[in-house]
Amino acid sequence: MNDLVTFGEPSGQGWTQIIELATALVLCSLIGLERELKQKSAGLRTLTLVGLGAALFLLISKYGFTDVLVEGRVVLDPSRVAAQIVSGVGFIGGGLIFVRQNIVRGLTTAAVVWVSVAVGCACAAGLPLLAVFVTAAHFLVVYGYPPLVRLLTRSRPTTTVVRASYRDGEGALRDILELVTTSGYVVEHASTNRNEATRVIDLRLRLTGPRQLAALLTGLSAQSGVLTVDTGEENDEE
Repeated sequence: MNDLVTFGEPSGQGWTQIIELATALVLCSLIGLERELKQKSAGLRTLTLVGLGAALFLLISKYGFTDVLVEGRVVLDPSRVAAQIVSGVGFIGGGLIFVRQNIVRGLTTAAVVWVSVAVGCACAAGLPLLAVFVTAAHFLVVYGYPPLVRLLTRSRPTTTVVRASYRDGEGALRDILELVTTSGYVVEHASTNRNEATRVIDLRLRLTGPRQLAALLTGLSAQSGVLTVDTGEENDEE
């Protein structure tokens, strides 16, 4: 009975487990800090708590039922709780992904939540080396891969969404489309939404062409009658 209430290893409440939880806390905090700096919906607190909670659940799975084990009759399977953690975190990840005007957002953040849970489970499973490696791999992917992808696909055309609002009746639409085509872009789709009260039209263009949009956006902003211009990637995974 004493083993169940003391800080000894048989109870699953020893310094080994405290260190495992602390490792999960530190590593998941590092992952969450990266999301926080990018001002994502799941940031430092969310990912830290998710990873720490996953680590605790796995420790409960490993040690929380030792008082009901009977040799030859009751068998403990720690992997069952771990499997439920993987399934359960899908609800959090699913809530972070949304689609707006055919633009997908939140995919990377949802994947980071999933990785954070895996790191927490690895720490609780006594696999700190794997947890540290995956944490380092996370930073490699989120910081190292985007420049590499831009380098490898620099010469390839990309699909981009450009939005602009302009005053009706001043010929702005004609000038916008002329500038877009002369800049080397192909208009794949165009849609407009007119505000009758203000006589302002919101234009949305899906373009295929060069990746560097700075010159095009500057040119559009300078057009007569154009009020606002902004852009977004067709598939914004962040």
